[in-house]
Amino acid sequence: MTDVSSDSSTTESVDTISITGQAIDAKQTNIVTAEGEYTIGDVSSPLEHMLGTLAACISVIGNLVGQEMGISISDLTITVEGDIDRRRFKGATADGRAGFHDIRVGVEIQADADEETLEEWMTTVDERCPISDNIQHETGATFSVQRK
Repeated sequence: MTDVSSDSSTTESVDTISITGQAIDAKQTNIVTAEGEYTIGDVSSPLEHMLGTLAACISVIGNLVGQEMGISISDLTITVEGDIDRRRFKGATADGRAGFHDIRVGVEIQADADEETLEEWMTTVDERCPISDNIQHETGATFSVQRK
C-alpha cells in the first residue's frame, strides 16, 4: 500500500471529501454533502447506492475519457450486480463477509469507435474510476465513536 503522505507530488493534489450522515429512522439516513443532501433508504438501500455509485462513476469517467480520446458517446448504460450473503450483516451468522462477494459490471455503449478503441476506453475508465479503485483495492478506514 502506498503512503500518500510521503509522496509530495501526490500530497499536493489530495483533496478531502466529507459528508455527514444523520439517521432519520432505522432504515433511512440523510446525507449532507458540500453540494446538497439526499436520503439513502427512502427508495433504495445503502447496498443499491453503493452499486449505483459505481455505475455513476463509470458514467462520469467514461464520458470524460471518451472526450479525451475523441470518442462521441451517444448512449451509455451501466449495469452493476453484486452478490451478498445478507445473513452476515443481519447478525444471523458470524461466518463470511458482510460485504459483496462479487461485483459484475456490464457496459453497453453506442459510440463512434471500433472494438479495439472501446476496449482501450473501458480499461482506462476502470483504471481512473475512484469508486472502482476503492472496490478493487484495499482502502483503510478508521472508526471512532463519541457520546453526544
